[in-house]
Amino acid sequence: MTIPEPLDFSGLHTYSLHGRPSKVTVDNFARPIPAGSTVRALLDSLPDQLLGRDFPELVRRLAAVHRGGRPLLVGMGAHVIKVGLNPLLIDLMERSIITGIAMNGACIIHDAEIAMAGFTSEEVGNVLGDGAFGAARETGEVLNGAINQGARDGMGMGAAVGAALVAGNFPHNDKSLLATASRLGIPVTVHVAMGTDIIHIHPSASGEAIGKTSHLDFRIFCAQVAGLQGGAYLNIGSAVLLPEVFLKALTVVRNLGHRVDDFTTANFDFMKQYRPLTNVVNRPTAKSGKGYHVTGHHELMIPLLVACLLDELEKTL
Repeated sequence: MTIPEPLDFSGLHTYSLHGRPSKVTVDNFARPIPAGSTVRALLDSLPDQLLGRDFPELVRRLAAVHRGGRPLLVGMGAHVIKVGLNPLLIDLMERSIITGIAMNGACIIHDAEIAMAGFTSEEVGNVLGDGAFGAARETGEVLNGAINQGARDGMGMGAAVGAALVAGNFPHNDKSLLATASRLGIPVTVHVAMGTDIIHIHPSASGEAIGKTSHLDFRIFCAQVAGLQGGAYLNIGSAVLLPEVFLKALTVVRNLGHRVDDFTTANFDFMKQYRPLTNVVNRPTAKSGKGYHVTGHHELMIPLLVACLLDELEKTL
């Protein structure tokens, strides 16, 4: 094999650096953050690049949503609860900033266990071998009992579970999203995939009741999405189920003639995945509005979002 002669670069055409358009300037750089800085100073210190630009913009848009009296809906997976973020979401609910929550089925399990016992999330590997995973008696009895009663009473799953937690007067109801929502009259909808949740294996589970109450919740969620014009939808920690539910809700309300085309969406997760990016961030805001993706651990990014949002709202009072 013949080795080619190295290419001669001496004839390369060049131009002046000073006349070239560039995407990064020193004006975009981050600024040092003194010890003891405020949240506002932290936000102002971010580099004017990528998420350093998008995150403050998202905060301003969410503040505008609240000031304008528009809805801010949160779709969430159970990891949000498991990393201890209920108190922050509850605070936003009590401030009337969050106006509705959509959950997957795992959320009601972890939220109810927190309310009843103050702890949740068993070590699956330690109990799966002997078939004990998911067999906590109280979890199945309380949740399936609430769902079955809700089906009889014509209630959605979220409302039924929230009402049952309040009626049970459990010791940690103040840390429960569902109990708080029931107390405040904030809609919580639960969107279940049959067989994914531990309570489905309990003898008290009724497929009929689960389907009836969860389908009603989907219709309630659609009613919320129908009023989302000028509002915002945040997907936090749901990689598949809630992005799919949101997209179906959006298409049905548009099909029925509701104008929902100018609003803000954001996805928060510790990795980029297809469905949240496509079904939450990109497709719904293709005509107008804007979608954002924030990569990072919930236990860091959600407190940062809440702190910055509250600070922005205080600044505009």
